[in-house]
Amino acid sequence: MTRRMHYLPALIVAVVLMACALVVLVVSEKAEATFPGKNGRIAYSGYDGNDYEIYTINPNRGTPLRLTNNEGNDLYPSFSPDGKRIAYTSWDGHDEEIYTIKAGGGGKTKVTHNNNRNDLYPSYSPDGKRIVYEGHGDDYEIYTINPNGRAPSKLTNNNREEDYPSYSPSGKRIVYEGWDGHDVEIYTIEVGGGDMTKLTHNSRNDEYPSYSPNGKRIAYTSYTDDEDREIYTIKVGGGGKTQLTNTNNRENYYPDYSPNGKRIAYTSYTGPNDGEIYTIKVGGGANTRVTDPAYSAIKPSWGSRP
Repeated sequence: MTRRMHYLPALIVAVVLMACALVVLVVSEKAEATFPGKNGRIAYSGYDGNDYEIYTINPNRGTPLRLTNNEGNDLYPSFSPDGKRIAYTSWDGHDEEIYTIKAGGGGKTKVTHNNNRNDLYPSYSPDGKRIVYEGHGDDYEIYTINPNGRAPSKLTNNNREEDYPSYSPSGKRIVYEGWDGHDVEIYTIEVGGGDMTKLTHNSRNDEYPSYSPNGKRIAYTSYTDDEDREIYTIKVGGGGKTQLTNTNNRENYYPDYSPNGKRIAYTSYTGPNDGEIYTIKVGGGANTRVTDPAYSAIKPSWGSRP
């Protein structure tokens, strides 16, 4: 009886530890995916009357939270997969570099250190261990780097302009916009380089691509027959093009899926320093304004709830 009393707690502990390990594994796997999960706040660049700063806001509107406060433009925010940090571009006195900051403010960290190149449009990998970005020196190329600033790597190396990169949810490919000699089209490439695939084929500029959380579609901006810019989606292998927005007096840019995959946030412009953040269902329909029209807001990034 005594021996059974000794072994029974040990067996229970083993079972509990195994269950805890499984729970940790499930949570870790979910945290390492690209933007999936419960909808959190939306980060964006907001004009404060002097320059652009980084803010976050509840997607159902509310009071914005200001994260940066300086004399330079802070642009192109992008949430980490766990929703705890935001990568963005800021001026360091010489050129534009990549920084990260806590989602609640504070903890600012400089990631890139280049005196002869502007580093723009950062985006985290699904596991949060790399950041992909555009380096603008003599030409436009795609780079990746650790969030601590180590192990920078050049992904593309050609004479074309290649911008606005973003990881796939699997972490195996990167989508970006690239010049094909005639106009801008949407491409994907392996994370180590190689196997470049062209997804769009037309005579219009296709820009600002963003993967859906399930990795099946890509949202982007393209011109219509009326020469205004609208939000579209396309299958990851190409084809299945769907137009989501249809506004004749506004230009729509920077689409970004919600973590639950049901809506897309984007910027809608009526003129310089007059952008607002809206959301729309992934199948189209009525849109919902998120930000206050008194201040310009651009480039949304919809984070997961930490």
